[in-house]
Amino acid sequence: MIQSIWQPNQTVQAQLAALKPYLAQHVQIDNVAINTRVHELLAAGGKFLRPGFFYLFSQFGRDQDATRLRAGAAAMEMLHVATLIHDDVIDQAPERRHVPTIHQDYGQRNAIYAGDLLFTCYFDQVILAAKTPADIQVNVAAMRTILQGELDQMAHNFHPETSVADYVRVAQGKTARLFSLSCEQGANLADAPTAVIALARQIGERLGVAYQVLDDILDFTGNEHRTHKPVLADLKDGVYSLPLIYALHAQPQLAEQLPMPGESSTTAQLRQIRDQVVAAGGVDQAQRFANDYTQQALALIDQLPAGDTQRALHDLVCSLLGRDH
Repeated sequence: MIQSIWQPNQTVQAQLAALKPYLAQHVQIDNVAINTRVHELLAAGGKFLRPGFFYLFSQFGRDQDATRLRAGAAAMEMLHVATLIHDDVIDQAPERRHVPTIHQDYGQRNAIYAGDLLFTCYFDQVILAAKTPADIQVNVAAMRTILQGELDQMAHNFHPETSVADYVRVAQGKTARLFSLSCEQGANLADAPTAVIALARQIGERLGVAYQVLDDILDFTGNEHRTHKPVLADLKDGVYSLPLIYALHAQPQLAEQLPMPGESSTTAQLRQIRDQVVAAGGVDQAQRFANDYTQQALALIDQLPAGDTQRALHDLVCSLLGRDH
């Protein structure tokens, strides 16, 4: 079932519903067990945000080639799911979207290869969707930025001196670049005006950073039954997200309590740190930061051509700001 966030836009909802069987058809892995698990993950669907934004921005264009747009939207979801499979290996997550992770049942090596195979499926769809070689090159550059963002994050793990600027640079790479790519390519492949394509890229970047900050806030405040992933996971793994960075600014001595590489922190210890992060105002400051980036995205949306699509984007971005999962 497609997420309720798309119900107000029946066109996008129908496009996303049709995308699910298309994804299943175009992701085929010879290993039956791995193929089944990947298909379960694709069918679970998540929020379908990247292909959804792709389709929304495609509405600003005059070329509504359904075959090309479907391939472009599929590429965005395939790239996203491939990065999730790799993330789950790094995070040692037991499940994703209510589906047991591949590494949990079949080992890290098989999970990494499954993610790599999805990258090849992604490029198959990129080639189908592309109108020019430049369209392919945009995807190559975006994938490079996304992977570099993941490496940048690992370089900052367990470093209390990680700055807000460091955090933003990582978020712009590992999360925001896929949002901006989805928005930009939706407009571009539908032959939207050049100004709209540029706005799409900027809106996606602001939205992606805000989305990452909210994701990191939920690591401290979220309910596992709603987020479908363990809370405090980043804290345990030495990922210094924005709420923690702000809390360390207010209380530098908090660094003495943070997990060190190789240490095993108890749930009680992690919760105690979480309570201090909240008390120090880290979550509130991070929320204000997310609000600011969201307002920047909304201001850019106001510059898009007026109409139903512009209003739908405005409402969707506002709803994402208040999400709890």
